[in-house]
Amino acid sequence: MDSKERTPLLKKEDMEPFWRKVSCYSMYALVVFLVTYLLNQLNRYMLAITSKPMAQEIHYGDQACMTNSSFTDDELKGVNCNATVMASCHNITNKAGNFVCEWNYNGQGLEYQIVAGPVFILIYTFAGIFIGFLADRYNRKILLASCLIFWSAMTLLTGFVKEYWQLVILRFGLGFGEAGCTPFVASMLGDIFPAELRGTTLGIYNWGIYMGYSMSYAIGNFITVANINGQGWRWAFIISGIPGIVIGLLIFFTIKEPERKKADSGTNDKIEANVQQIDKAKRRRDTLKAFIQPSLLLACLAGSVRNAAGYVFAYNTQLYFNDIGQTKEDIGKFMSWIPIVGGSLGVLFGGFISDRVVKSRGVYARVAVIIASLVVAAPFAAGTLFFNPPWAYICQIPSYLFGEMWISITLALVIELVPSHIRTSTIAAYLFIISNIGGNMPLLVPPINDAFIKAGYAKADALRGALYILYPGLYILGAVMFIPSMFVLKRDQARAKMNDYYQMNEST
Repeated sequence: MDSKERTPLLKKEDMEPFWRKVSCYSMYALVVFLVTYLLNQLNRYMLAITSKPMAQEIHYGDQACMTNSSFTDDELKGVNCNATVMASCHNITNKAGNFVCEWNYNGQGLEYQIVAGPVFILIYTFAGIFIGFLADRYNRKILLASCLIFWSAMTLLTGFVKEYWQLVILRFGLGFGEAGCTPFVASMLGDIFPAELRGTTLGIYNWGIYMGYSMSYAIGNFITVANINGQGWRWAFIISGIPGIVIGLLIFFTIKEPERKKADSGTNDKIEANVQQIDKAKRRRDTLKAFIQPSLLLACLAGSVRNAAGYVFAYNTQLYFNDIGQTKEDIGKFMSWIPIVGGSLGVLFGGFISDRVVKSRGVYARVAVIIASLVVAAPFAAGTLFFNPPWAYICQIPSYLFGEMWISITLALVIELVPSHIRTSTIAAYLFIISNIGGNMPLLVPPINDAFIKAGYAKADALRGALYILYPGLYILGAVMFIPSMFVLKRDQARAKMNDYYQMNEST
């Protein structure tokens, strides 16, 4: 084999500026995928926003002493509904002698954490592995559209639940449908856009996380307060579910299945031409081998810890601010825009900065950016819990800006560390790992919360203590765990490129 065979000459189009390689259609596809991910996150986190009124209507989770919402703020002035038993709670009065506290479901507890985390994550992660293998063999845009319509129907039907077991089943279905979002989209974006825009396009796509999450606060809080037709929180799910059905049909009829391309710009264009010839069993073996790589395994474990911090706070933000006396309107006013601004800029800058740094410093620089961003974000995450509103909300802006840079960077990293023919299945396996570990971490909130209560802490302080450990604490732990992967990245990336080269020659 001579040097010309090992290093193909650059084509004319490879020498063009990256912006000339972006067509109007590719930008349209990116916007559609962004909206798809927005709906994914909106539907997922609507439960976290509406948990308290939902729990009070269908009866699940813990009960606690709380102010009776039928009284005005003036009538509740100076009242502290912090009793730990029902009898004491019902005896608390205001200055006028009215009993102003009630013992009711607070939307927290093990049953809530189970339906928010494990019930969703179990099917989401296992289905993601199966769907990832399908995406490497079949039409991805049809599979994506089908999943979007299915999970949107599950969301819409949640607005009609009467019992806790119905919520469990629909949450299970939601997880199955949403498992088909990122594996399909990440794979198609890698084929639609040039390699030098990989981190940036994934960053833009990940805006959907924060746009959808922010919209869940706006719709979940303001629609519940509006109490349309006397159905409060139910309309929040109905309104959130309908758009996905429309967008799913739009994907069916307007998005084209892209031609599968190479994993890295240094490999030959023929690599994906015969992808269907690759044996399914070999695909599985190659995926397993990829995760034996120290760099990918370490990155997955570190990403799981960072992902856990996000899950913990996302599913307890509304409940925490409720506990410290914030109303639905207060929470909606701030949290309906802060994640969009901070998170969207964070993932975009993360992808853009890592793309630029990699050109001069190599692939290990992506991980360096992740570590630095998490260390900077941790004090602001702690500030959210330490300060009272509005400073608690303001601290969320830099927390999102720096703390969310890791998402697009790690997805780009995964793509670069594996051969092209197992890209989608590897992304699905990566999401399986970080979602299983991270998504089940909220189960630790109730026991840690209870331990603080037994130690004599008030209800709000107990939840704050649990979140200190599982929110900024996991930021720092995740940063530390990313460090070892830096030392083996270059070697494993070189192996992926060589695997692509050999695969190309086997298929020609």
